[in-house]
Parts: sequence; structure tokens; C-alpha cells
Amino acid sequence: MPSPATGAAVDTHAHVFRQGLALADVRRHTPDHDATPAEYLALLDAHGLSHGVLVQPSFLGTDNSHMLDALRAAPGRLRGVAVVEPGIAPAALQALAGSGVVGIRLNLIGLPVPDLGLPLWQTLLARVNALGWHVEVHLPASRLPDILPGLLAAQCRVVVDHFGRPDPAQGVSDPGFQYLLRQADSGRVWVKLSAPYRNWQAAACAASGRQATQRLLEAYTAERLMWGSDWPHTEHRHLASYPSATQWLDAWIDDPEQRRIVLADTPLQLFQFQGDTP
Repeated sequence: MPSPATGAAVDTHAHVFRQGLALADVRRHTPDHDATPAEYLALLDAHGLSHGVLVQPSFLGTDNSHMLDALRAAPGRLRGVAVVEPGIAPAALQALAGSGVVGIRLNLIGLPVPDLGLPLWQTLLARVNALGWHVEVHLPASRLPDILPGLLAAQCRVVVDHFGRPDPAQGVSDPGFQYLLRQADSGRVWVKLSAPYRNWQAAACAASGRQATQRLLEAYTAERLMWGSDWPHTEHRHLASYPSATQWLDAWIDDPEQRRIVLADTPLQLFQFQGDTP
């Protein structure tokens, strides 16, 4: 992965955790290994990446404390995306912001879409907007029309995980992915180029990821696309590694200027890294 001319480059999607942490009662995965902040920072160093974004893993629920510890240990270098209850107190949100959190995540894989019209949700989204945060969503592309209109109506900035999770059998022809492409006109949606193995077979990660990336570049331009490693590739460690994640980006985007924008300009602004030095 060539380093951008600015000297900055951001990995916008990674997780840290260790065995023995309290796990959510409802979860799809139970980790059998540790993914430590020190290990992650070493990977950033080894691959010429100046900054990283930690995303609260779903199996830890709304207990963001382990992620917050990692953020506080590297405040100039890391930002976080938390998972919160809709009724979280304003002071608790401010405390998250003070630790380096810049967004909340709605991981809706296997879960119903919340009724964002309820007062509790409207209040939370207004507070998220007031903090300058974004809302990150993770769900199959077919369900994007169930969640994006409510978030956009609330004037949220929205980050869509993992190419929008198109159906592997349909790829870029998935009507949900086509819907995602049309949301570029809103000016309020960003998409992460990350975790292709969650959408396609391992052998197709480069080619299928490239095809999806090119469609997203046409719709969104590089200014609203970002790259993420998805380290430590939970449930898919046999299919991916940090080096392969960086190599995929090179396979997906040929133009060095577009790669620079995806790696630096866009995420540095969205994740509020301006003015910080690692």
C-alpha cells in the first residue's frame, strides 16, 4: 500500500478485545483469541498507516470500556465508534466524545431495524448530530432501504459498512446495492471498502471488490469512500490477513490520487483527526 503524499493514512475499521471480557447475552460470535491494542498499533506501523478507527465489536454489546481504554492510550492516533443504548444520558455521550468516540454503530445483522421515529431515537440522533458524529450501519444491502431513510430524515451523517453487504449471488446487481448507489445524491452517506470476504468467496475478493469499488467511485467519488482492514477479521481469520487487506485496496483502485483521498483526506475529516499527530 503506497503511503499518501501527506504522510497520513487511516484504517477506518478494526476491533480490539481479549478473552475474559463480559460478553453480550445475544451475540453471533464468541472470540477464542485476543486482539490487543498493542498488536493493532504495531500493524499500523508495519503498514505505514498513521491512524486507526476502532469499532465496538457486537459481542461486547454496549460495554465500550475496553475500546475506550485503547483510545485513551493513543489519543492522537485512534478514534472510536461505540455501541450505545438509545436512552443513553447526554453526560455519557459527552464522556465517550472526550475519550475519542466520533460515532455510534447500529449492527443489525440478524436483528430488527429499530423504529427511528420514536422519541427516544430521535433524541439520540439529534445528540449524535450535535456532537458532529456519524451513524455507522451494518446490515445486508437488501435492508438498507429500511434504515437509511430514517437516518437521512434525521439529518445524520451515515457510514455504511463493508461495501453495503451486497448479496454474494447478485453482487453489484443486488437491488439493495443499487439502492446504496442512489443514496450518493444525499451527500450524507459514506461507504467503507472493507471485509470483502463477508460478501464474496475468498478467491473473488480482489475482482468482485474491484467491481463494487468502481461502481461506488462512479456514484460517490473518492471523497465519500474509505478503506478499512476489518482486523482481526473475526470469524474469517482463515481468509484474510492485514497484508491481504492492504493489497486488496491496491487491486480495487488504480489511481494514486483516488487512493490518497480514500486513505487520508476523507477519513481524516470524517473521524475528526484534524490537528492531531500520532
